[in-house]
Amino acid sequence: MSERRGFYSLWLREIKRFIRDRTRLVTSFIQPVLWLVIFAAAFATRFTLPGNLNYQQVLLPGIIGQSLLFTAMFMGINVIWDKEFGFMKETLVAPVSRFTIFVGKMVGDSTDALLQGIIVFAIGLALGIPIDPVTFLYALPLMFLITFGLVSIGLTIASFMGNLEGFGAIQTFVNLPLFFLSGALFLLKGSDLPTWLTDIAAWNPLTYGVDALRHVMLGSAWTPLQVQPLWVDIGVVALFDAIMIAIGTWAFSRMK
Repeated sequence: MSERRGFYSLWLREIKRFIRDRTRLVTSFIQPVLWLVIFAAAFATRFTLPGNLNYQQVLLPGIIGQSLLFTAMFMGINVIWDKEFGFMKETLVAPVSRFTIFVGKMVGDSTDALLQGIIVFAIGLALGIPIDPVTFLYALPLMFLITFGLVSIGLTIASFMGNLEGFGAIQTFVNLPLFFLSGALFLLKGSDLPTWLTDIAAWNPLTYGVDALRHVMLGSAWTPLQVQPLWVDIGVVALFDAIMIAIGTWAFSRMK
């Protein structure tokens, strides 16, 4: 089996898994609606936004970032299932490198997370949130980039776990701080947040992913509230991806 064929097979398997899981597809429509309708209504008046921006416009990229995070991290559970049913052992003895195995699963899971992000954006449009669909097309490569590092975290954790319960507990422990400290739900600049909170958020890679999405989707209207310039956001996300892919490849090389 060539490296390219091995990569494609693993990528396609993860895509089919996601599409066939109808329960997950149905529930993926519910949570974004709750955030974009109920949460937005409750907190819209707490933030002062420049120009014609409204809170739902600012919240939508944040909820897309949340969706990418939760979906990407959850994908690690597939590694646990593969271990339990023996598929992972068969995969590891295939004549392809561990790097190809890891990257094949990572890109497949990242594609699944990207599809989830597209669903969230479609829900936002259906709710009447004024976001230009063209800007979202520009955001798609950025969303894909954001998911690489997040999926790698989930795969790395799963590579060391032997049961679903343990993975679920650690996943929640990692997910919630990354989400709530990313600025997905609130403004890190132009608000009265305590300094210690913004300092912690500065070490969160998802902070830069969400900020980059707002740059692309909101354009110049976001500039007064930006955490960093767009090129800095992309650079931080790319560096985080490279580090996590290296760690994930190392973790898979130790699997037996």
